[in-house]
Amino acid sequence: MPLDSVCISGLQKELSGRILGGRIDKVQQPERDMILLSLRAERENLKLLLAAGTGNARIHVTGASFENPPEPPMFCMLLRKHLVGARILEIRQPDWERMLILELDTRNELGVSARKQLVVEMIGRSANIILVGEDGRIIDCLRRTDFAGDALRRMQPGMIYRLPPKQEKALFFATSSEERREMLAGVDRDTPIDKWLMDRFSGLSPLICREMAARCGGDWDLLPLQLDALADTVAAGELSPTLLSRNGKPADYSFLPLRQYGPEAENESFASFSALLDAFYTRRDKQEQQRRRAHDLARSVKTARDRMARKLQNQYEEYKRTDTRDQVLRKAELVTANLYRIRRGDRELRCQDYYEPDCPEITIPLDGLKTPQQNAAAMFKEYRKLKGAREHLSVLIGENEQQLDYLNSVLRLLEQAESEKDLSDLRRELIQTGILRPGKSAKADRSKPQAPLRFISDEGFEILVGRSNVQNDELTTKLALRSDLWLHVQKIHGSHVILRCDGEQPGEQSILQAAAIAAYYSQAREGGKVPVDYTQIRYVKKPSGSLPGKVIYTNYRSVVVQADEALVQRLRK
Repeated sequence: MPLDSVCISGLQKELSGRILGGRIDKVQQPERDMILLSLRAERENLKLLLAAGTGNARIHVTGASFENPPEPPMFCMLLRKHLVGARILEIRQPDWERMLILELDTRNELGVSARKQLVVEMIGRSANIILVGEDGRIIDCLRRTDFAGDALRRMQPGMIYRLPPKQEKALFFATSSEERREMLAGVDRDTPIDKWLMDRFSGLSPLICREMAARCGGDWDLLPLQLDALADTVAAGELSPTLLSRNGKPADYSFLPLRQYGPEAENESFASFSALLDAFYTRRDKQEQQRRRAHDLARSVKTARDRMARKLQNQYEEYKRTDTRDQVLRKAELVTANLYRIRRGDRELRCQDYYEPDCPEITIPLDGLKTPQQNAAAMFKEYRKLKGAREHLSVLIGENEQQLDYLNSVLRLLEQAESEKDLSDLRRELIQTGILRPGKSAKADRSKPQAPLRFISDEGFEILVGRSNVQNDELTTKLALRSDLWLHVQKIHGSHVILRCDGEQPGEQSILQAAAIAAYYSQAREGGKVPVDYTQIRYVKKPSGSLPGKVIYTNYRSVVVQADEALVQRLRK
């Protein structure tokens, strides 16, 4: 979500108490929409991050590290010229706008003091970072706007900087309790509360409007009390930086705990807005980076999978054409038996087919440019070619079917990858199997592969799950003991699961829990009940030369279970 005016007011107070009087030592621009100021304030080295990208506009102290481009952009070089050595005198938020203005004491080329402003606008798509001179004119800005927009808000060097135009709606924090009750007096109560709040007041984000509607339970009579409580909380500065997570992923943040999502979301409190924003965007960027990496890997694997599928289809068609080899052989033998009846230049041979019980007369096409003997030799040659192609295609089709099955299993693992390390392990496996080529400029991945996923059954037995096909092989052929139980979902892709027995006989409960885990880490995760086979490791073999993750097994039993996410989370260690 974009920063709302209340969060920005909390940031203004927080930064004022931390960086006022600080001196700017360094200016960097690690990304197109991001500026990083290195400060020395209160005997502390700090990094102030200013971002003006769509959906991530913000300003806060950060502890994250960023990689700078080889050459600084022009805007970065201009900021270095004007800001290095400047001191921060004041930080203000005009009229509850979604912006902060840093008042700076700088020095010009002659060493004369000059007041300048660094304006950080965090207003949706028009977010911007603007350097304003002592005369109120724009020195330069991160994102220049042309002459097609509002004439008063053109962002070009040399133009006078003007604040964003005020909204026609009433500012919520400038209204009294009585004024708000007067507005509510004639309201149409069929209107959704959050929509009415958005239409009548500025200074409230859609998230807070929904939160007010949720806190009063849709009851208009309770709304005035909730609005009074909100106004009092903000006026007293009793803000609580809160991160909202859903399914373990950062979803939103606010200046108060959010109740509108109920038990489906978790609220995490932070000591400061800087810590909140740093955590939110660091986690979100990490997840976005993981999503992109997973998408790129999946795209490469899908390309290889689709290419293999087309290759197999062509081989199936060629294999089907070899079904005519016996007919070609029969014709060759009939031509050989009737050589005395063929004259040079004949285009066909009419003869009795003595392979059939009633010896019907058939017509065999011939090449008029060849002798009878050459026609027969050509037919025998075609037969040998078809026979050899069939034998060769049988081997190729078997190998390619295994390759296609392997690629589908990798796609399943990519869908279930939980971390960057999971993706690194899968990428390493794809390079080892020749599916991917290592990048020429990429550094060698020297990180150690992860350990298998570990669970403990309610009866105390250890359960191990492979994260990749290579790890499935290692788990099954090296780590497991011959008496341990091996589990796998029947006839579909899934991870190898090992139930450690330690010389004991596991109970039915442990086997069912291990089977449910095997179903969860398979293509049947979102499905219903599926059969899971289990047998001792001694009966599991890996065929020679087979691809990673491929095994055969005998002497197995089966149980029917369903993937259980709650059980997986409870037993995971």
